[in-house]
Amino acid sequence: MTQDSLPSYEGPLELSSALSKFNLLPFSEADFTKDGPRADAEYRDLGLDQATNGRIGAKHIRALKPFDQETGWHWHDMTGHFVYILKGWISFRYEGIADLVTVHIGGCLCQPAGVPHNVVARSDDLELIEINLPAQFGTFDLTSISQQQLKAVTK
Repeated sequence: MTQDSLPSYEGPLELSSALSKFNLLPFSEADFTKDGPRADAEYRDLGLDQATNGRIGAKHIRALKPFDQETGWHWHDMTGHFVYILKGWISFRYEGIADLVTVHIGGCLCQPAGVPHNVVARSDDLELIEINLPAQFGTFDLTSISQQQLKAVTK
């Protein structure tokens, strides 16, 4: 470790003053639920929301059935959005990025926060970890994007 720079807070800290709470969540103690935005997937909260007072959210997400329809163009009201693929693959389109973006097993994607995107395909066995800042956020569908704008995005 290097000490070339000053810490961003005065430490070390006592556990009672830690900037996040101690949280260990064994696999056996957090069930998958259908409490999420997509009916074709199930979600397992990894406990970071509570441990960080809402600054960070993390979910283990896995496919339940074959992907039969794109999500449609939407954006999330967040400042950070990260995906790590545990199994399978997922493909996105992003406004401002001409090429299809496909993330495979072991791949990590930093999605451009706040930028419109569309999930266009995924494997039937997809499993991923999604991390977002903050833990609670809004998702907004973009039904008003014109066909001309979409063509420009996907060229």
